Amino acid sequence: MTNGNGRTGLALIPRATAKQTLKDFKSDQEVRWCPGCGDYAILAAVQSFLPELGLKRENIVFVSGIGCSSRFPYYLNTYGFHSIHGRAPAIATGLAASRPDLSVWVITGDGDALSIGGNHLIHALRRNVNLNILLFNNRIYGLTKGQYSPTSEVGKITKSTPMGSLDKPFNPISLALGAEAGFVARTIDSDRKHLQSVLREATAHRGTSLVEIYQNCNIFNDGAFDALKDPELRDDITLRLEHGQPIVSASKAVRRAASGGIEVVDRAGLAEEEILVHDARNPDPSVAFALSRLDEPAFDHVPIGVFRAVERPAYDTLMARQLDEAIAERGPGQLSDLLTGGDTWRVG
Repeated sequence: MTNGNGRTGLALIPRATAKQTLKDFKSDQEVRWCPGCGDYAILAAVQSFLPELGLKRENIVFVSGIGCSSRFPYYLNTYGFHSIHGRAPAIATGLAASRPDLSVWVITGDGDALSIGGNHLIHALRRNVNLNILLFNNRIYGLTKGQYSPTSEVGKITKSTPMGSLDKPFNPISLALGAEAGFVARTIDSDRKHLQSVLREATAHRGTSLVEIYQNCNIFNDGAFDALKDPELRDDITLRLEHGQPIVSASKAVRRAASGGIEVVDRAGLAEEEILVHDARNPDPSVAFALSRLDEPAFDHVPIGVFRAVERPAYDTLMARQLDEAIAERGPGQLSDLLTGGDTWRVG
């Protein structure tokens, strides 16, 4: 996937001169998550995927906020920044906009990204900054010991909602699509092959990519995604999203509804031409948004894969173009001119 200049999302970044392996991307830090946490599987998938990029490790940066997932940068032998609560997208924006030679990643969780960090997330998405956001969604606050989060379901019993949550949860995919994100996908911690395939597509995309990863917290919200992992259920409820392919599970299919929306129906006896074919590159996000709502209110059928992959100019490219034009017209700027410009006041 390329942008209008024919360059992929990684084309500006220096390449490694020697072949790299998983071992090259493991740091010397002891991994410290609760035994059985889904973060281990995601870390292993990312560590084994990074050599594929063929980039110098010093040109890869992982920026995290606060939360269990935000320990991620410690465990990767790349540059990293463990930043402040909810502000990882803002810090990553500055880095990506000023350093096009870097592959910039944001590691965040459902609490970090969608509560205190909600504004930073949506503005990074709408600006289309060239970075990859991995949002670990375990539907709970794990680091602070089990309070309900912005993605917890209505009625969720937790330490902070002993009679059940009253809040309507965010749907991260719907939120990203509403912010006009160019690349939006969902995967799951236990499916390494699918997770890595989504990462492959995300890194090929120039602009912001958001990948929601269903991640099990076995201490405070164990089994939240069991239906997607149960061998007897998963093939029936998982709707695989593949561009140009019919949207189906083992027993169900998606089709246009009489109301004008979409609906999930039994696949048996359904004519092939009635089944909706997935178009991830459709500039109109309305169908992708409708697909993002199919897992509401419960996991009766869950779309997994790339919802949207649409190219539009990246923020850092547009910013660099403006700077080049300004320099060409007026020459290099001077900091002193800015500090002593017309809008200044002398005090005392």
